[in-house]
Amino acid sequence: MKRIAVITSGGDAPGMNAAIRAVVRTARTSGLEVVGFYHGYAGIIDDEWCFLDYKDVGGIMERGGTILRSSRCEEFKTSAGRKRAMDVLKSHEVDALVVIGGEGSLTGAMLLEDEHGFPTVGIPGTIDNDISMTDMCIGVDTCLNTVVDATQKLKDTASSHERAFVVEVMGRSSGYIALMSAVAVGAEAVVIPERPVDYDELAERLLQQKKRGKINCIVMVAEGAASAFTVARHLEHRIGYETRITVLGHIQRGGSPTAYDRILASRKGYEAVKTLLDGEHGVMMALQRGKMVRVPYAEALARKKELDMTYYEMSLILS
Repeated sequence: MKRIAVITSGGDAPGMNAAIRAVVRTARTSGLEVVGFYHGYAGIIDDEWCFLDYKDVGGIMERGGTILRSSRCEEFKTSAGRKRAMDVLKSHEVDALVVIGGEGSLTGAMLLEDEHGFPTVGIPGTIDNDISMTDMCIGVDTCLNTVVDATQKLKDTASSHERAFVVEVMGRSSGYIALMSAVAVGAEAVVIPERPVDYDELAERLLQQKKRGKINCIVMVAEGAASAFTVARHLEHRIGYETRITVLGHIQRGGSPTAYDRILASRKGYEAVKTLLDGEHGVMMALQRGKMVRVPYAEALARKKELDMTYYEMSLILS
């Protein structure tokens, strides 16, 4: 093996640059050349690339986003698109590919393995933390800190004006961000896809909390469960608070990664290259009980990651 490639694909996540840096410097130290393709799989198909060396990744670890940029690629979902990608990779004499991204990106890596026998290693990077077999994905910690900081500021004004704030956070099919941030800020309620919401019960619980002396109310809502506007409409005039809505949106994806995310991304990037040097591929780098392990794509993608509902029960009690 003489040359590897690296891409960031799908939604960006804080810490992706740290992972790129680790991949490049570990590979170069081991005598491998590194090619970076821009815009994920689309960049491979469109042949948008550059060589990456030590100096190219200097000073990027603290930056949010990804220097290779990212996108979603419908063409790559077709067999013809993947064949085109393979032709481009071969034209650059690339021997293996490191894919940094979420579930869709890792699925693409698995298809390159299955259809073309091309060596790939995946690094899970998604703020939703919805990939199974790994305790934590790149970007999750930074995202949670961003949500907590914003919500804490809202909580200050909620107390001043005795209002209810309904805060909508990301999470299409996973309530991880909403639930963990709810616990971290002491939210009065959380609405997540994993637990159907009973608005009558929710409104009654919030009303009883107000009667016990609560002077504010924070309701965290995962976008995949309901919109903040829907939740506010159901609660308006029933909980004894004036209601305001805040949709945090893509601010959750940005910002300088936390120390935790920088270290996690560096570990995963380092281990990804070491895995290829060991002659192993078709796996993703997973964090399990503090250790980095190699998990086959088929195992990681075969199941949906389950949310630990102990946190949900805890949030109800602690609110």
